Amino acid sequence: MKYSQPKVWLVTIACLAACTLAVWVVWGARWPPSPSQVKKEARKVPPTRTEQRALYGPPAILGAFDDDAIKESSGVAASRINAGVYWTHNDSGDGPFLYAFDREGKKRGVWRVMGAKADDWEDMAAGPGPERGRTYLYLGDIGDNDYARGHVTIYRVPEPTVAEADAASSKKEPRPTEAAEAFTLKYPDGAHDAETLLVHPLTGDLYIVAKSLDPSAGVYKLAAPFDPSKTHTLTRVGEVRAPGAAFGGFFTGGSVSPDGARLVLCDYVSAYELTLPAGSAFDAIWKQAPLVVEIGERKQGEAVCYGADGETILATSEGRHAALVEVRRR
Repeated sequence: MKYSQPKVWLVTIACLAACTLAVWVVWGARWPPSPSQVKKEARKVPPTRTEQRALYGPPAILGAFDDDAIKESSGVAASRINAGVYWTHNDSGDGPFLYAFDREGKKRGVWRVMGAKADDWEDMAAGPGPERGRTYLYLGDIGDNDYARGHVTIYRVPEPTVAEADAASSKKEPRPTEAAEAFTLKYPDGAHDAETLLVHPLTGDLYIVAKSLDPSAGVYKLAAPFDPSKTHTLTRVGEVRAPGAAFGGFFTGGSVSPDGARLVLCDYVSAYELTLPAGSAFDAIWKQAPLVVEIGERKQGEAVCYGADGETILATSEGRHAALVEVRRR
């Protein structure tokens, strides 16, 4: 049957109206969904492979952030040169600051990342860099809620050494880092929102895992070394899906184990660990089935990392004085 042009437009408008109404009904007239809505939907689908939770012990609360300036912990990394120290940063709206803290959440100092800007910092990682034997911190300015950014930025800065006197520093009087390098990246298939930055601890290869309401999230890679004078196009190397989750691609943070054999991702509800088969190149890890790791209730969990020894996983949450949750490998 051949439709006239006015009828075609009417049919199209009716379909769009129906789709819009369906979204309003499902999400309570809010789009994109809020963290609480995502958590509610995710809990309707029980995680699979629950037997794998025995790999880690039960979650334990170690303490809480005692620095009032840490109000939206969005990324976390274990120090490689300061024993018992972790690093975090706030979400968008704070500035290029790094906050050092210990396992109980006690303040160890504030650093300003020199030469960096903070548009929407979402995650961080510790890894190697151009100088052998030195540890660097990578900061992912990769958030893009509106899918409008033509490129994203990764900053790399040598990890600062933390002394006892640094605990007196603050956002008003921070310690300066060394000058940061800025790397400009773009996706091969259009803009993506992302909250997960991974750096391989041996090769220095960089990975971004998209944050998506689709069943799975795309994984994008930039092989080391990087040239700060160029715009780099990421390569899509795989996809990953949280088992049993209503939104399997809604990842908010991640980390690679210090030996490069495992990686952990998190969303608002749980954490998920992938293990690399022995003898395989690292990118084979994206073909493995993620296993559920229970990391306890968090207000809005957006950051997770392995401890420096790889035997623990630490998770933080947004909000002032948010709890620090840890699970230990059995």
